[in-house]
Amino acid sequence: MFFILVINPGSTSSKIAIFRNKEKIFEENLIHKVSEGSSIEEIIDIRKKDILECIEKNGFSLDKIDGIACRGGILCPMEGGTYSVNDELVYYSLNKSIINHPSNFAAPVGFSISNGKIPVFITDPISTDEFWEYSRLSGLPEIPRISLLHALNMKAVAKKTNEKLGKVHGNYVIAHLGGGFSIGLMVDDKIVDVNNAMDEGPFSPNRTGTLPVLDLAKKAFSGEFNKTDFKRRYTKFGGLLAYTGNDNVKELLQEYDEDPEIKLVIDAMIYQIAKEIGGMCTVGSGKIDGIILTGGLAKSDFIVNEIKKYVNKFGKLFVYPGEMEMEALALGTFRVLNGEEKAKSFVMEGEMK
Repeated sequence: MFFILVINPGSTSSKIAIFRNKEKIFEENLIHKVSEGSSIEEIIDIRKKDILECIEKNGFSLDKIDGIACRGGILCPMEGGTYSVNDELVYYSLNKSIINHPSNFAAPVGFSISNGKIPVFITDPISTDEFWEYSRLSGLPEIPRISLLHALNMKAVAKKTNEKLGKVHGNYVIAHLGGGFSIGLMVDDKIVDVNNAMDEGPFSPNRTGTLPVLDLAKKAFSGEFNKTDFKRRYTKFGGLLAYTGNDNVKELLQEYDEDPEIKLVIDAMIYQIAKEIGGMCTVGSGKIDGIILTGGLAKSDFIVNEIKKYVNKFGKLFVYPGEMEMEALALGTFRVLNGEEKAKSFVMEGEMK
């Protein structure tokens, strides 16, 4: 029997859980009191202290933990799977990641908690890269397409679907629909193409997705924004939020029938999602075992049914509302601890530009 501590950080919070083998026996969302201007070392110490206090308060002892499962952040391009956390991975997470993202704190916090006594792992990080080589070409050699996606949840729901279909390996188009969207093609369990969840594909609740490049360039040189505000405009204040002033899809759907502008924007978002799914089905060459919808928007029967109207002809639809990140992290570590899989080793190479 294995006890696994799971750590999944937010910007000022951490979801933590303890699993006994595959069963979750405890979960809590911690809010961290971090002062503005705190150093990285202070942030890690505060998160570590809060996590240790929480598990001890709830009757769990660190010396009973067999493995620590951490959310994989934005590392160098790497194949999916479960990796042992080492000094190099911690250093990269804190010092070399191309994007400042809360998930980058997970492995350093878990490594600090382990103190070298408990094995620490990440599974299917955001920078999972299994692209076909022609998936990388953007149209400009100096700007390659890069793989940044919700790999953890996408791989987890694919495994669930393999079990349902009795398959060892599957070919799927998977759409993770949350605050940002990842819509990708999986072939033999590898995600060989996907929109960059930060700045490509359909517009989402608060991201613009792909934009007309010449008009975007005009905005960039207009003097309206500094570099930071310009980036935030397109990755945090775009999409539904830009059109309606609200990125809460549940609230917007309540006004869908009464407000023609809200109806138009939501219909357009669904249209773009379906178009992206259809494109991935096309390059799947008719060998798709199913289309998978997951993430927060998959909780809406209306959105699921509207997407289904567009894509139903391409394959059977599987729906997994919400996300299963905590379970996926625990299962990745469990498969290593019980000998089902061998953990991969992180090597600092292939930096994204």
